[in-house]
Amino acid sequence: MKLILITIGMLALAFAAIAIKLWAKKDGKFAGTCASQNPHLNKTGETCSYCGKLPENCENK
Repeated sequence: MKLILITIGMLALAFAAIAIKLWAKKDGKFAGTCASQNPHLNKTGETCSYCGKLPENCENK
């Protein structure tokens, strides 16, 4: 029972931290979530498989 309460408490803390981050950010958007912006994931400069943007077309570099 103690382990379940600790787990639920930690999950609640994680959700609260994400909610605070969204609240504090302008327009509630996470910065740099597109995979094409990460040079470690996109070494060849391909388009993002999710949104189709090229790395030079992303607003957050």
